[in-house]
Amino acid sequence: MTMPLMRPKRKNPVLRTRQMNLPPWARGRVALGITAAAAEGRFELQTCEDCGTVQYPPREACHKCLSPRLHWREQGGEGELLSSTTLHHSNDLFFRERLPWRLGLVRLDAGPTLMVHLHGEVVDSDQAPARVRVGARLDRAGQAVLIGFPNEGSAHMADDKMLREMTSDPKFRKVLVTDGKTEVGQAIVRALVKAGADIVWVGHAEPWKKMGGLEDITALPQVTLVPLDLTNGRSVTELAGEIGGKVDIVINNAEVHRSFGIGSRRGTDVAKAEMDINYFGLLRLAQEFGPALKGRSADGATGATAWVNLLSIYALSNFPPHGTFSASKAAAHSLAQCLRAEMRPAGIRVINVFPGPIDDEWNQHTPPPKLAGSALANAIVKALRDGVEDVYPGDVAQEWLERWRDNPKILERELAAGG
Repeated sequence: MTMPLMRPKRKNPVLRTRQMNLPPWARGRVALGITAAAAEGRFELQTCEDCGTVQYPPREACHKCLSPRLHWREQGGEGELLSSTTLHHSNDLFFRERLPWRLGLVRLDAGPTLMVHLHGEVVDSDQAPARVRVGARLDRAGQAVLIGFPNEGSAHMADDKMLREMTSDPKFRKVLVTDGKTEVGQAIVRALVKAGADIVWVGHAEPWKKMGGLEDITALPQVTLVPLDLTNGRSVTELAGEIGGKVDIVINNAEVHRSFGIGSRRGTDVAKAEMDINYFGLLRLAQEFGPALKGRSADGATGATAWVNLLSIYALSNFPPHGTFSASKAAAHSLAQCLRAEMRPAGIRVINVFPGPIDDEWNQHTPPPKLAGSALANAIVKALRDGVEDVYPGDVAQEWLERWRDNPKILERELAAGG
């Protein structure tokens, strides 16, 4: 049984902040298939299309029949723990700082035998034949690792020391939510408080205005309203100077969303407003808060850990009824990929969220199903707890993603024709 995580002591400000040492991260191109699946919360292994063999480690050809027709297939992960050991010494800098560390050898029901990290609640192999469930997670270097979980865990299994190294659980962490005036922003704040966040700073571009719902969330003892206007570089700089060295998780949910495309409106003012928040706002925020997060990624049990971007499924393929908004989100998606590459050496996870149509004023003419703000907020908290990189909440987002992966050009033509 995992002991619940206790609130960490306040850091001594005189002590120097430790620098992040990443786990071994080199992978061959074939092995990156496991990482691609783990980034979305799946455990996949290569399956031979000719003989049906499931194999590990990844190879260019099937080890049984030598066929090159290998495809990645999701696995259930059920298996038997054959042996286990506890590592008390390591020459690797990352593991040396985190000893002891449990490892195990698991034979999957699907066939392969794997070396995995073991969750603390998995019983030792010499005590009883243990059934485990293997899952894939991203480590601090952003690469997939395999973890053996118990089939039935306790209520606090997410507090396992090893597992917290692979996730960005908001429990006892300090979070910045960039926009609290929207229903989505307020739902995110409530979900973070429920998840155990220590402090939630909520940005408000116009704090003198009385906005609906703000009084409810600011009444929560964990919530503090702060002035933040992503169109104003000085506003972002001042807030970063005030709280940048304390923030553990940044959730950028600020956006401008307007309907119509190119020919339905004159001028570029609306498109500029969308780009100023959706793209340049992210850029300003990353330039000011990014260095502070990178500097605190190894700052104890609740150090800086994640950056979340609220994008849109429209970023994958332009949706003409929301044409310029789609373009701004596509630009933000590209920028977020750059941010992810720059944050990875510090162990900061960049999570991109691609929701379908949200149930708000700008999608009121869009037929259901639409995503409620609370559902989107819960998806963000779950992504932080699971340690994934890309999230597609909602039925529409899942359908669009499947169609986009199947054939992007067909999806483009279908959207141009109205759906």
